[in-house]
Amino acid sequence: MSNGVTENTAEHRFELPLEDGEIAAAYYRVDENGNLVLNHTEVPSEFSGKGIGTKLATGAFDLIRASGRKAVLTCSFMQHFYAENRDYSDIVVG
Repeated sequence: MSNGVTENTAEHRFELPLEDGEIAAAYYRVDENGNLVLNHTEVPSEFSGKGIGTKLATGAFDLIRASGRKAVLTCSFMQHFYAENRDYSDIVVG
């Protein structure tokens, strides 16, 4: 149920492929407790307003949940997404 979102561990990001080879990405770092600190989200401007960020966040949260990990949200977009999707409270810490 990742909606086409995959995790690129080498680049420390979740990726959603878009048209023309573009990607939307949610970047993270791993903290001292093994949590994924989601710190930046990028959606190419030509895809703005099309729900791409929400699809990316949903897929990333689903992958984090499926892997048994937890997320810390420092990215304002991810914080906003979580505020409207509290059903992910089992994976969000901090």
